[in-house]
Amino acid sequence: MFFETLQGMSPELQTQVVAALGKLGGAAALTFSAIGSALGTGAAGAAAVGAWKKCYANNKAAPFMLVAFIGAPLTQTIYGMIVMNTIVKAATAESPAMFHNLFAGGLVAGIAIGMSAWMQGKVAAGASDALAETGKGFVNYLMALGMVETVALFVMAFVTKAIT
Repeated sequence: MFFETLQGMSPELQTQVVAALGKLGGAAALTFSAIGSALGTGAAGAAAVGAWKKCYANNKAAPFMLVAFIGAPLTQTIYGMIVMNTIVKAATAESPAMFHNLFAGGLVAGIAIGMSAWMQGKVAAGASDALAETGKGFVNYLMALGMVETVALFVMAFVTKAIT
């Protein structure tokens, strides 16, 4: 039914509809990435507050470096924006990519990037607790966060390559 409706439109309107549907994939990429970043920063932030509370309760210096753990999942929103920009460019090109591919690519990329951000926040929560308790291991904890972030980087790189 959709394609019959699309065929009944003027060629100019068809182009606009197809581009809009393709851009919807870009919006999905950014939105789901940002949802993951929100969940990840929320998990990491809550753990950092709890870790700081323990430090204060024990008259121990509260490590400011926990802020790095809290902010780590935010980068995935940027990756979602990069995927979005690539999709919008492909949707508005002179000979645009099929909107199905752009929508599906943006949707699955956004979900994968968002999940990476959420899991990174959970790792950051554990890192916050460990660093506040021991005062050691900051670089090791960053490496663990980096491994989780690598998933988002791979998704961003491979999906943008696939749709261009």
